[in-house]
Amino acid sequence: MTSRAQRRASRSRLRRTGPRTRAGKAKSARNALRDGLSLPVLADPGLAAEAAKLAQRIAGEGASERHRDAALRIAEAQVDVQRIRRVREQIMIEGFAAAGDITARLIADRMHATLGEVVAVENKPGANGAIAAQYVAQSDPDGYTLFFTTVGAVAINPALRPDLPYDPLKDFAAVGKAAVNSTILVVNAAMPVNSARDLVALAKHKPNSITIGITGRGAISDLGRQLFEDAAGIKLQGVPYRGAAPALTDMLAGHLDGLFGDVPTIMAQVKAGKLKALAATSSERSDIFPDVPTFVEQGFADVVGDNWDAVLAPAGTPAPIIAKLNAALVAAVNDPEVRTRLHNAGTTPAPSSPQAFDQYLRAEIARWGKVIRDKGITGD
Repeated sequence: MTSRAQRRASRSRLRRTGPRTRAGKAKSARNALRDGLSLPVLADPGLAAEAAKLAQRIAGEGASERHRDAALRIAEAQVDVQRIRRVREQIMIEGFAAAGDITARLIADRMHATLGEVVAVENKPGANGAIAAQYVAQSDPDGYTLFFTTVGAVAINPALRPDLPYDPLKDFAAVGKAAVNSTILVVNAAMPVNSARDLVALAKHKPNSITIGITGRGAISDLGRQLFEDAAGIKLQGVPYRGAAPALTDMLAGHLDGLFGDVPTIMAQVKAGKLKALAATSSERSDIFPDVPTFVEQGFADVVGDNWDAVLAPAGTPAPIIAKLNAALVAAVNDPEVRTRLHNAGTTPAPSSPQAFDQYLRAEIARWGKVIRDKGITGD
């Protein structure tokens, strides 16, 4: 019978930095096996590997029952170490900065409570989310690498970029929808308009003179503008910008008339009275700005474009893992504190099941594909 003193001494040895050489690890493994130590002691991956090899050898040499039991515990320890190492690598890849990053981090942090594992967020921005999407599509389908996406990367990019290195339907498995960021047409507070209809009347009176910021070719802001032009029979002057921040700066300075911006981007300026919110492209009114009517309500039925956030896993991820991830996602988004913080950031919580989001994604791909093809829009 191994004494308590022996066990304590061995645990003390193994909790220190430990041996760095292969021979040293093997010696410590033998000591662990000799003392019959329990699973938590073998927390060093290198030590556990050596111990597992030693366990296999001894188990095959007719070892005593005590040593066979110890060998089994060591083998279990090796499996547990591998699991811990994988948990540390569990990440949620996010392809955009600003609002998307805030939402991803809020949700990932709260998913930890359900999963019991840390979910870290890693940013891989660029190409309207394509860089992050490709990274996740090529990852192992084990539930440890997820894609926190927006509409652009998986519903708009496929039609915008024929050379896309991933297929949003074949290369991913739906985990669930997370939230919606309504896109709203805002104008400088000095503009003599208070609705989308007012802007149409002004645009017809002064053709091609009203300037609207474009913050990304093929982005919801750009597509919303083009849908509005077609529905209203007007022509607006698109002005390209590298992101919403410089466009907002020009609007506030009076150098730009309007912008299709996500609520998190324009919320503070609208509430401060520096910008006017004329209409929302979302299918329903934003709960952040319930007094702002949608384009549909103002008679422009085809001007609909929701900007949403969702979570995807690599294709081939087992259904039980998808179900577990979805349960964690829904619980996180429905958490009262998370909902409040999302609302304060301008984002509307909108969790869904994997099946519901899969159907929604297919419909979004088909719809935006038709819009982009019909208008001849490219990613150039």
